[in-house]
Amino acid sequence: MIRHSKNTSESWRKLPWKKFRKNLFRLQKRIFKAIRTGDIARARSLQKLVLKSTSASLLAIRQVTQLNKGRKTAGIDGKKVLSFKERFELLEKLSQANDWKHQGLKEFPIPKKKGFTRILKVPTISDRAWQCLVKYALEPAHEATFNARSYGFRPGRSAHDAQKIIFNNLRSIANGNEKRVIELDIKKCFDRISHKSIMERLIAPSGVKLGIFRCLKSGVNPNFPEQGTPQGSVVSPILANIALNGIENLHKSVRYADDMIIFLKPQDDADKILQKVSKFLTERGMELSEEKTKLTATTSGFNFLGWHFKVQKNDKLRSTPSKENFEAMRKKVKTIVNSSNYGAEVKAQKLAPVIRGWRNYHRFCNMSNTRDSLWFVAKRAFTIFNKQKKLNRYQAESLVKKAFPSVKWSENKFVNVKGEKSPYDGDIAYWSQRESKLYDGTPAKLLKKQNHTCVRCGMKFLPGEDIHLHHIDGNHDNWKPKNLEMVHQSCHQYTHMSRSKD
Repeated sequence: MIRHSKNTSESWRKLPWKKFRKNLFRLQKRIFKAIRTGDIARARSLQKLVLKSTSASLLAIRQVTQLNKGRKTAGIDGKKVLSFKERFELLEKLSQANDWKHQGLKEFPIPKKKGFTRILKVPTISDRAWQCLVKYALEPAHEATFNARSYGFRPGRSAHDAQKIIFNNLRSIANGNEKRVIELDIKKCFDRISHKSIMERLIAPSGVKLGIFRCLKSGVNPNFPEQGTPQGSVVSPILANIALNGIENLHKSVRYADDMIIFLKPQDDADKILQKVSKFLTERGMELSEEKTKLTATTSGFNFLGWHFKVQKNDKLRSTPSKENFEAMRKKVKTIVNSSNYGAEVKAQKLAPVIRGWRNYHRFCNMSNTRDSLWFVAKRAFTIFNKQKKLNRYQAESLVKKAFPSVKWSENKFVNVKGEKSPYDGDIAYWSQRESKLYDGTPAKLLKKQNHTCVRCGMKFLPGEDIHLHHIDGNHDNWKPKNLEMVHQSCHQYTHMSRSKD
C-alpha cells in the first residue's frame, strides 16, 4: 500500500522511482534468463510477480500518463489526463490485473496513400496502464526468443540497425551488385493477424492470456472476428512481433515490424522463397500483398523505412532519404511556415524539432543531395519571417538558423547491436554506453562527462526512456557547458513539476 498526503502531486513526485525501476528491472532480468535457460514455468511465476508488483504498476501508470507521446489522447471515456489523485486510484484498480475487463476502443481514421484509410483504435488511460503493466511482463520473456534480425518496436534496437544490415549485405565486398531483393509487404498486417496464432505463442500466465484475449476482442472488426490487433494499443507492436517471429529464418533477410527485405543471390529462386513466406503467413491468418511485394535488382534501387538504397555503377551501395520521406518532411515544414496562427519566433521553435529529428534520422545515409532542397525550404522560411514588421533582416536570418539546426552525418557509420543481445540481459555497461553513442555534439560530450548516468536519479541511461537536455537556469539560449546536463525524461519533468500543468 502506497501512502500519500493530501498534496497528491508532491506525494507522486517524491515516490522512490529509482527503487521502483530497480525492482522491476530485477524481475525482468530473471524472466529473460529463465526463458533463455528453457524454464518457462519459472518465467510465468516471475511474470505473476510483475503483475502483483506495486513498483511495476506505478511505473506503468507514469508511463502512460506522463511519458508516452500519445498520453493526452482520450479513449471512449473522454479522459485525456489523470489527476495525481486519480493515478493513485488507478493503482488500486491495477491490483486486479489478473482479471482485467477491457473497455471498448475509440476509433480515429488516419488517411493513407492512394485514398486508403487506417483506423487507429485508442484504449482508455486505464486500459493503457494495464497493457503497459502486461508489457513489462511479456517483453523480457519474448525478447529472449526473438530473432536477431528483427529490429522494429524492440528495446535497444532501431531502424538504423536495419539500415546497417542492408549495407552489410549489399556493399561491394558482399557482391551487392549481383543480388536482388524482395520488398515484402504484408496485406493489412495488424488487421489480419490470427488471434489463435498469437495466443498459441504467448508466454504468459493464464490471467494475462485471458486479458490479452479480451483486449484483442475489444478492437475486433465484425467482418473478421478472429483476426486483428488494435493499432494504437500499447501491446499491439509486441503481439505483432510474437506472431511474425521466425519469418526471418526462411531466408537471409531483415525485418522491421511488418516491413521486410529478403536478400537474394543470383542462384536463389524467388518464387520458392515467396511460397515459403506465403505459407508462414497463411498459418497466422495473413497474406502477401501481390501489388506491393516486389522483386528488385539492387542496381535499380529500392525504398525501405524512408531511405532509398541503390548499388551504383562503382559497385558501392548508396543510401539517401527517399523522395516520399523528403516530401513528407517538406509538407510539415510548409504547413508551419505558412501558418497565420504563429509569429516567426514560434514558427522557428516549432520547425527546429522537425528539422533536427529528420536530419538525425538520416544521419547515417548520404545527405549531400538534400542540401540544395533544404536551402530552398529555408529560403522560403526566411522570406516569410522577413515580412514580419517587428523583425529586421538579421533577426530573420537568426531565426532561420534556429529553425534549421545542422546535424552531422556520416554514411554507414552506425554500429549494429551485437547479435541477440537485449537490455534485459543485464549488461548495463554495454547498453548505457550504446545509448550514449546515439548522440553527438554537446549531448555526446555531456553523456561522456556524466559517465552515461542521469545526474538527477544517479541511474544509467538504458533503452526504454528518452534522454533530455536540461538547461539548469531555465534559459534555453544559455548553452554554456556548466548550464547543461543530460537527464531522464521523467527526471526532467519532476524538475519542472512545480510549473507543469501535466
